Amino acid sequence: MTGAGKRGAAGRAGRVLALCSLLAAVSAAVGCGQTVEGSAHPAGGSQEINTNFDKLMRECDVVEPAKIGEALGGARYVTGSFNGAVCMWDVEDAPGGLAMVTLNWYEIGSLNNEKATADKLGYSHETVTVQGTRALQMRRPNDPDSCGVTASAADTGVVGWWVNYRAGSGHPDPCVAAKTLLELTLNLAR
Repeated sequence: MTGAGKRGAAGRAGRVLALCSLLAAVSAAVGCGQTVEGSAHPAGGSQEINTNFDKLMRECDVVEPAKIGEALGGARYVTGSFNGAVCMWDVEDAPGGLAMVTLNWYEIGSLNNEKATADKLGYSHETVTVQGTRALQMRRPNDPDSCGVTASAADTGVVGWWVNYRAGSGHPDPCVAAKTLLELTLNLAR
C-alpha cells in the first residue's frame, strides 16, 4: 500500500471511530432519559416545612416547671424567663437561692460539634451515660456552680440542659440536676 493509501485508510478508520463514539454517546443519552413522577426535594427535605411556626417553642414544654423544680432540690418557684433559640427558667427557691436553668435543642447538631465547641471555649468535659445513650457533661473553667449535659436527641440533633446555681451558694452538684433534666427529656422524647 502506498503512503496515500495508508493515509486514506487511517482517515476512514478515524471517521468510523468518531462516528461510533458519537452514536454511543447519543444512545447513552437517549437510554438514560426518563421521566420520574413526584416532586424534587433537597436531601433530607422530603417532608413539608411548617411555615406557620405554630410549634416553634414546643421544646420549652418538654419538661414541666414542677419537674424542673424537683430536679433542683424540690424548688417550687420556677418561672419561664425566655423562649427563643434556647428556653430559660429562673428558679427562686433553689438550694442556695436563685438558680437559672437552660434547655437547648439543636435540630442540626451533634455530640462531636458540642465537644469541639466545649474545647474552643476551654470547658472541661467528660463522657457520661444518660438513659442508655452517650452524653457529654461540661463545666466552665473555675465555675463549680454550673454544669451542662448534652446528648443526641431521639430523632435528630442534640438536646442539653445547663444548671447555674448562684455563685458561691450552698447547693448540690449542678451536674446531677442537669443530668436528671436530660433523663426526663430523653425519656419523654421516645
